Amino acid sequence: MIFKRVGESRPYPDHGYVQKQWAAIAPQQVRLDELVTTKSTLDLDALLEEDSTFYGDLFAHVVRFNGELYLEDGLHRALRSALQQRETMHARILELK
Repeated sequence: MIFKRVGESRPYPDHGYVQKQWAAIAPQQVRLDELVTTKSTLDLDALLEEDSTFYGDLFAHVVRFNGELYLEDGLHRALRSALQQRETMHARILELK
C-alpha cells in the first residue's frame, strides 16, 4: 500500500492559504504510508510532465487535521516518489486545529 488511505475530498475546513503562505512553511519529510489523499484520480499528464512544478511549488502540500495527514496538493509528486522506490517525500505541512 502506497498511502494510508485514498480519499475523495478534503474533510478539513477551508484554510484559505495561498501560494505565498504555503511557501513560508519549511518543507519536511513525510512518509507516504502516513498520507491520506484528497483525490482518487490523477491526471497522467501531471505525473509524466518533466517540468510539472514550473507553475507550482516544488513541495507537496499536506494538511494535518485531527491527527491525520491529508495530501492536498502533490499527488503526482507522491506517486513519482513511490515509483522510484522511495518511502518518503518532502512536503510543506499546515497544522489545522
